[in-house]
Amino acid sequence: MTTTATPSVDIANALTTGRLPRWTPWVLLGGSWVVLLVVFGFVQGATGGEYNIAAAIFLGTILFDILLFVVTYLVEGARQARDRLVTSLVVTAFIIALLPLVSLLFTVLVNGLPRFDIDFFSQSMRNVVGEGGGALHAIVGTLLITGTATLISVPIGLLTAIYLVEYGRGPLARAITFFVDVMTGIPSIVAGLFAFAFFALILDDPGIRFGFGGAIALSLLMIPVVVRSSEEMLKLVPNELREASYALGVPKWLTIVKIVIPTSIAGITTGVTLAISRVIGETAPLLIIAGFTASMNYDVFRDQMMALPVFVYSQYSSPGVEVQPYLDRAWAGALTLIVIVMVLNLVARLIARIFSPKLGR
Repeated sequence: MTTTATPSVDIANALTTGRLPRWTPWVLLGGSWVVLLVVFGFVQGATGGEYNIAAAIFLGTILFDILLFVVTYLVEGARQARDRLVTSLVVTAFIIALLPLVSLLFTVLVNGLPRFDIDFFSQSMRNVVGEGGGALHAIVGTLLITGTATLISVPIGLLTAIYLVEYGRGPLARAITFFVDVMTGIPSIVAGLFAFAFFALILDDPGIRFGFGGAIALSLLMIPVVVRSSEEMLKLVPNELREASYALGVPKWLTIVKIVIPTSIAGITTGVTLAISRVIGETAPLLIIAGFTASMNYDVFRDQMMALPVFVYSQYSSPGVEVQPYLDRAWAGALTLIVIVMVLNLVARLIARIFSPKLGR
């Protein structure tokens, strides 16, 4: 018996034909941005105006919406085109929300990079008039003041949050919660005035200016943020973990130390980082109590101490005869602040990844 070979016939699957590759939206979005960025570059070169990166990205995103709808309509049909259009509009709304941040970062980078050099990070402003100089004294002052404020705020805030979640009941807990809410809305200059009045009365020095006072003022702003963020993270720890620990005879304090805090350490670290980012750019309280100086000062308990926000403010508001060097230093100081905050966030994520509980099976 002989069998005849049947010729193979390719059968098209209606569910997979007429589909755009998954990378198509990303290519269209990137291409639209590149086209508008180039167009705006030519316009800037022809007119001599400033480069508007926010407008270029916005118009590029609108072009992406139109191109994605047209391409999808031609390949996949009207139904899929409408679906992709709605999705692209959601992406557009997200990009519009990010435009102020993009514009800010672009402006700071463009204006801050000319003085983002070794001299800026290795010299102070002592005996410097005009060009030259740096912000080493301000960077050191910011790290010392903010670090001292963190050492004060984190233990107080974390212990307060533990009390409110694990022990707090009755009028005292309600009073602490109320005052934490009130402190959350305190203007930063009020914190500076409080620290100045407190130390002026205690030390009997109406003209007192020193770094530790600035740390106290910043800690008043940090503590409510640490309390609130830590409290919410501690509440997310399942009660079953606590009950299992109690069932094994572990005392409550050891359960908090070994079970509750390690479980919520990732969120607590993030909250502490947010609190540091909240205060590291404050200018008003440090102007009042920490003062400003052009020299190095490593002692937070003695003499005036410069911080980066105050350095940026003083360089921008009080330029000398040659204005441009002062503006360049101000922009470089602002860029340094952004870099410090970014590094802090990266360190916080690393700490959270290392110390968070491993949920392996």
